[in-house]
Amino acid sequence: MCTAMTLQAENKEIFFGRTMDFSHDIMPEFYLLPCSYQWYNSLNHKPIKNMYRIIGLGQEHDGMFGFFDGVNEKGFAAAVLYFAEYANYDTLSAHHTPNVIASIDFLHYILGRCASVKELSSLLNDISIIGLPDPITNTIAPLHWIAVDRSGACVVIEATKKGLELIPNPIGVMANSPDLHWHMTNLRNYMETSPHQSEEVYWANIKLTPFGQAGGTMALPGGFTSPERFVRTAYLKTHLPTPKDSQEALAACFNIMGSVTIPKGAVITSRNTSDYTKYTAFININTCEYFYRTYDNPNIVTASLWQ
Repeated sequence: MCTAMTLQAENKEIFFGRTMDFSHDIMPEFYLLPCSYQWYNSLNHKPIKNMYRIIGLGQEHDGMFGFFDGVNEKGFAAAVLYFAEYANYDTLSAHHTPNVIASIDFLHYILGRCASVKELSSLLNDISIIGLPDPITNTIAPLHWIAVDRSGACVVIEATKKGLELIPNPIGVMANSPDLHWHMTNLRNYMETSPHQSEEVYWANIKLTPFGQAGGTMALPGGFTSPERFVRTAYLKTHLPTPKDSQEALAACFNIMGSVTIPKGAVITSRNTSDYTKYTAFININTCEYFYRTYDNPNIVTASLWQ
């Protein structure tokens, strides 16, 4: 469970961020990798050299490292989210492309090699994503990815039974399953939702009036499933006034994500663990600055690619 979104201010600065909702114990830390940093493919241990400087949140565990989200010096940012029941990776025996990348390495790979969404599109022509168990869940995690660049272009990368797809994301919102096409179609169920007050109506000779303000939002779903979080985030993002600058944009981002932040105890898994929002983070991709807060500490911590 996670939610991600983008938001652009009037001054053209773009923010990109996410909630990290998870039921396993994770301890994310900031990692800053220099240009030309060399790391090793988890599948075949071949060296991979980054082309760009990167800052991101991730974790190293049992000798394996993975980013959860990040941005590089070119302002190309991306994040990984769960995609249960839909993710379908290639297998080593069936791949037909020059480069094989483990699912847990894919985010690091594109952050290190892509300056834009356009470059990402070209890079995907020569990649096979192979599922590999991670040391935190000890499973092959079902994943999909969202990416954005300084032009405002936003896409989702999904590996399903249809193959590996790069899907334009015009609304700049992402959650978990089902796929992005389904989520976009589902928005049509909420066309009557409005920030304006609903009017009184008559059923026969019975007058019905709304309970105070916000009557136009009655149709908004209130749960924490992926479709409900997608709808709430999409509605709030598209109806708020355009922020004038980075300060207003950052405040808007954290307030929107507050509507989909999951408290401990609200969602319990079949393993009897709480699935809740471990952290919320936003990146100003124009300045490569991170703004980050955790469940236990509402104070926003900042970090920069250049500091």
